[in-house]
Amino acid sequence: MTSNFPGEISGDRLKVWHDGACPLCQREIAIMRRLDRGGNIDFIDAAQADDASCPLSREDLLARFHAMENGQLLSGAAAFAAMWRAIPVLRPFGLLARWRPMLSVMEAIYLRFLTIRPRLQRMFR
Repeated sequence: MTSNFPGEISGDRLKVWHDGACPLCQREIAIMRRLDRGGNIDFIDAAQADDASCPLSREDLLARFHAMENGQLLSGAAAFAAMWRAIPVLRPFGLLARWRPMLSVMEAIYLRFLTIRPRLQRMFR
């Protein structure tokens, strides 16, 4: 679906790179796959495959969550928001994240999550 309105989803599929070796990521991506009934997202396991379309190294992809929306590489909270915009039931949250103050708060929470992620991964293994 193509749109002429700013902030709307274009016909390009969203690419999401995730850490398929992370038990937290596996669970979250499984939920997102179920919610993505329209098949709007290409989920790429950065732990398993090199993707020539991504300008980042595998190491960089595994360090943070990344997505490619309309040719723009996004990272962290902005990448989550892009994924949410591609899933109709989550779209309102993704659109809310276009508001800079909200995205800043989300990014701060994401950065905090990254500091405790290794402990959470051990708990969920």
